[in-house]
Amino acid sequence: MEKKTGTLYGIGVGPGEPDLITLKAAKILNQVDIVFAASSTKNSHSLAVNIAGPHIPENAEVKMLRFPMTRDKHQTRKAWQAHSETIIADLEKGKNVAFLTLGDSLTYSTYGYVLRHIQDSAPHFAALTVPGITSYQASAARLNTPLVEGEESLLVMSGAKGGDRLRRLAGKPQNVVFLKAYRNVTDIKAAIDEVGDYPSCVGIKSCGQPNEEIVWDLEELSRCVPDYWTLIIAKQNKKNGLSEG
Repeated sequence: MEKKTGTLYGIGVGPGEPDLITLKAAKILNQVDIVFAASSTKNSHSLAVNIAGPHIPENAEVKMLRFPMTRDKHQTRKAWQAHSETIIADLEKGKNVAFLTLGDSLTYSTYGYVLRHIQDSAPHFAALTVPGITSYQASAARLNTPLVEGEESLLVMSGAKGGDRLRRLAGKPQNVVFLKAYRNVTDIKAAIDEVGDYPSCVGIKSCGQPNEEIVWDLEELSRCVPDYWTLIIAKQNKKNGLSEG
C-alpha cells in the first residue's frame, strides 16, 4: 500500500485587513492539519496568523518558524534549510500543511525560499501556492490611485538597502513602489529627489492595519519613528498622480 503524504499550501493572507484574504485561502485553511508561520527569533508574534485566525480550525496546530533578523546569508540559509526539514517531516506523516505569508505568497516572501528548499530536497511532495493581495495593491486602492495606466511601466523594488537601485537605473519607470522602506526612508527620498522625475510621492505605514498611516510628505515620513510595514509609491504622471483627499 502506497504511503499517503501531505500537501504543502503556500497562503498569501493579504496586507493586514482581515477581509482581504481570498476565499480560496480561507477554504484551504479550514481544511489543513498544521499552519506554519514565520516569526523573529526574538518573539513568537505573527501578524499573518492574526489575520488568518478566524479561518484556522480549532483542531489545527499552529507552529511558529523562527528566523534570525540578520543580513548574514549563511545564517538565513541555515534557517531556511532547518525549517524546510521541519515541514517535510510533517508532510511525510500525511499532514496537510499551510505556510502563511503576508501579502502575496511569492512576492518578497519567506515562503518562496522555503518552497525552493522543499522542492530541491523532496520534490515528490505536492505544493499548491495561493496568491494574496499585496500591500502596494491595497495602498493604491486605499488612495484611489491607479498604479499604472495605458503604456506606463511599474517597478516594484525592495527599499531594504535604500534608494541605490533607482539611482543606477538607466531608464526610469513611470511608477515605482519601494517595499521594505522601514529604516531607509531618508535615502529613498534622497534618491527620488536626485532623479527628479517623481513629483507625486506618498508613504504608507501598516496599510490595512489598525495603526495605518498615510504620510504625504516624504520629509515628514523620514522623521517618523521607523515602522517595519512602510512602503513608498512614487509617480511621474501628475495628471493621474497621488493627491491628498
